[in-house]
Amino acid sequence: MKVAIVGAGWAGMAAAIAHAQAGRQVTVFEAARTVGGRARAVPAVQPDDTPITLDNGQHILIGAYTESLRLMRLVGVNPDTALLRLPLTLQFPDGQGLQLPDLPPPLDALLGIVHAKGWSWRDKLALLRTATAWQLRGFRCEPTTSVAELCAPLTPRLMAEFIDPLCVSALNTPAREASGQVFLRVLQDSLFSGRGGSNLLLPRADLGALFPEPAARWLGHHGGTIVTGQRVQRLQPQPGGRWQVVCASSNTSAANSSPDVFDHITLACPSWEASRLVAGVASIAGLASASPWSTQAGALRFEAITTVYASAPGVRLPLPMLALRNTAEHPAQFVFDRGQLDGTHGLLAFVVSASDGDRLQIEQQVLQQAATQLGISTLQPVQTVVEKRATFACTPGLQRPGMQVLPGLTACGDYVDGPYPATLEGAVLSGTAVATLP
Repeated sequence: MKVAIVGAGWAGMAAAIAHAQAGRQVTVFEAARTVGGRARAVPAVQPDDTPITLDNGQHILIGAYTESLRLMRLVGVNPDTALLRLPLTLQFPDGQGLQLPDLPPPLDALLGIVHAKGWSWRDKLALLRTATAWQLRGFRCEPTTSVAELCAPLTPRLMAEFIDPLCVSALNTPAREASGQVFLRVLQDSLFSGRGGSNLLLPRADLGALFPEPAARWLGHHGGTIVTGQRVQRLQPQPGGRWQVVCASSNTSAANSSPDVFDHITLACPSWEASRLVAGVASIAGLASASPWSTQAGALRFEAITTVYASAPGVRLPLPMLALRNTAEHPAQFVFDRGQLDGTHGLLAFVVSASDGDRLQIEQQVLQQAATQLGISTLQPVQTVVEKRATFACTPGLQRPGMQVLPGLTACGDYVDGPYPATLEGAVLSGTAVATLP
C-alpha cells in the first residue's frame, strides 16, 4: 500500500512511522524546507553575533507523555539525556509557589500542597477539598463547564498562582474560556498516572533534534521518502478509491516515478490547510459527505504563543524554569534558563501563552517584567517568535473533527477529536492511531 502524508510535523512523523511499521510505502510532503511543524528548530544570532539554534516556541513535556517518549526512543533519542526531568514546580522568583516532592501519587501532590510556600492554610485546605471532589467524581464535569467555573471553590491566590498558570500552560487558553473537562483529563493523567507522571520534562536539545529530525532519518532507513518545500495544492480522487497528490510548485504530481497515485492519504498539516484540501475534494468529486468535516476543521479558533528570547552575560536563574506573575503589563507566565538546559549561558526564554498584541510591544513588556520580577535590567532581545496559530482555543463543549474523513482519507494532529488539548502528546497519539484506520 502506498501512503501519502501531508505535513512533517510531530503528528505527521508519528503517522509516517506507524504506517511504515505496518509495512506501507510512505511519502511525506512538507511545505516548509524543514521538518517539525509548529515545534521545530530555528536559527538565530546572539547580540555578540554568535550563531545559536532556538525553537519556534519554548515547549514543556511531562512524564505522562508516554507516546512521545516511546517514539523518541524508537528513533534513537534517549529521553534521559535529551530532557531534564524535574518534579512539578510552579515556583516564583521570590520562592513562593508549589513544588512537588519525588514521591508516588497522591503523596507527592498532598505533601507538595501542604508545604507550598506563600499559601495560607485556607488556600491549602480549599485545594485539597476541591481536588478530592474532582477525584471522587472521576475527573468528570459537564462539557459546558469552564476551568474558572470548575475552580470556583478555590481562593483568589490559588487561581492566580496555581490554576491560571497551569491552565494556560496546558491548554493555552485563559481559565475563564478553557474547557474544564479537558483540564481535568490533563490533571488526571499527570497527577494520577503513576510515579513521575507529573514531572516536567524540559528539552535539553532543540525541538528538531528531539524528535522530527531523527524521525526523518528513521523513515529514510525504512524505505520512506520526505519531499520538503512542496505545498500540496489539491488532492485528486482517482478510480478505484485511490488519490493523486498535486503540489503547488507544478501542476503535476510531485512524487517520483509513479507514486503520484496513492492508496491512502493522511492529512497531518494544520487544521486550516486540511480544511482547504478536504473542501477541494468535496468540490472536485462532488463528495458532499466531506463538507461537514471541512467545515468543522475550518471553524476552529486559535490562540497565539509568543516566546521572547533575551540574553545578558552571567545571567542565571535559581531554577531552570520559574513561574512569573502575569498581568496585562507583564504578560509572560514562565521563564526558562537555557544555560541550565542546552548550555547557552545567559540566554532566557520568556513564554507568553494566549498572547495578544504587537510583537515589539510584547517584547518590551517582557523586558520590563524581567527587570521588575527578576531584578535583571541588562537583558538584550535576541529573537521574539510569535506563533499566531499555535494551538486551537480549547473551549468548553468544543466539537473537534474526527480522524476519519472519507474512505482512504484520514487526518491527524493535535486538533483532531481526542482527550488532550493542543500538545505534542496529543499530536503524536493521533499520528500513531491514524495508521490503524481504513
